[in-house]
This record gives sequence, structure tokens and C-alpha cells, in this order.
Amino acid sequence: MTAQADPLSADDQFFAALLGVNRDALDQLLAPDFLLIDVMTGSEILRAPFLDLVGSGQLVFDAIDPADRRVRRYQDVAVITGRTHMRGRFGGAPFAASSRYTHVFLERESRWRLVAAQGTPITPPPETSGA
Repeated sequence: MTAQADPLSADDQFFAALLGVNRDALDQLLAPDFLLIDVMTGSEILRAPFLDLVGSGQLVFDAIDPADRRVRRYQDVAVITGRTHMRGRFGGAPFAASSRYTHVFLERESRWRLVAAQGTPITPPPETSGA
């Protein structure tokens, strides 16, 4: 994997690695202490189990469409927030999710490494009954 010029490029590489089921690219991109807060369940997933889920094909992404991304930099830390719509399969069962996400990257040796990722589901507003 080549060094990323900026954190947004690293964010793009993360999504591309998920779509391409590229465990090696993820291995290079994720920091050793990477932590994911799952968008569907809110559970914590550490680096090794996440790599295993993607690498084994148990978690497959058919589409990831990021939008409205913003990057805030603080010296060697970057926080990226945005929206995504994702479709895929988990254990063979299809899923779709729209979410707001936060990715935290740390720059080391001219490379951006993903330290933390969290997704929050976007749900439609509750229906209100007219009076």
C-alpha cells in the first residue's frame, strides 16, 4: 500500500478495501489498536476479529456510498465525519444501513492509520398522526 497524501484518501482506501474484500489493504490501514463501534448493534469489534470477518467473507459489502464528508485535522490526528449508505451481507443475510459515521486517523511515518470508526444509524423520523 502506498502512503496516503491526506486522511480523506486513507478514508477512500478503507471503503475500497471493504468493497474489494482486501484483507491485506485493511491490515496495512488499521492501527494495531483499531476499534470499530458497529453501526447495526453498537457492539465493539477489535482489529483482529474485524479483519477475520472481512477476510473470511462472512461480512461482504456490495456498495458503500459516502457523502457529506468533512475532515478536521489536529496536527497528526484527523477526524472525518460523513454519511454512508451501505448494502451487503453478513453471514449470507442481506443488510442495508444508512448512517452517520466518524473515523479517527493518526499519521505515523507519512501514513494515515485508522484508529477508530463508529457508525450511528440514520432512521426515518417517526410518523405522526394528523389531528
